[in-house]
Amino acid sequence: MLKRTNLLGALVAVVFYSSAISIFIFRLLDKPQYEYWIGFIELLLALPLGYLLLTARKLKRPVLYYVQIGLMLVWLLVEFLLDYLLKIDFRNVGWMVIGYVVLFFAGTGGMLGVAANAGRGWKILAVILFLVMAALTFIQHEVTGM
Repeated sequence: MLKRTNLLGALVAVVFYSSAISIFIFRLLDKPQYEYWIGFIELLLALPLGYLLLTARKLKRPVLYYVQIGLMLVWLLVEFLLDYLLKIDFRNVGWMVIGYVVLFFAGTGGMLGVAANAGRGWKILAVILFLVMAALTFIQHEVTGM
């Protein structure tokens, strides 16, 4: 069960990083119509993340693991509330953007630790995707203002 759960965590991290990279690329290509659906896929990752959180106690995970998964789930909840449920145009409000970005990087950074549990190969892949995602975050913000 441990090996399977570790693999699930790594897959969630890789799927999330890949989807975030896709969103930033579509923003750079001025194709915002794809963001909503890719973001919806990201929101669905709350299901396996919830499973990882529920199995953490049985697998005797350290407290940090709970924090890592929890931060990602909190970011997904904030994303759902702001972009899907309430549809708040928060990206033009400085303090909201700062909080959003800090939470984004806390959640996605924590997923590096979750992916690392699956082994060296998954850790390397996750780190590479995280760095590409991080770079594109700032590049697309500079180019598009989003």
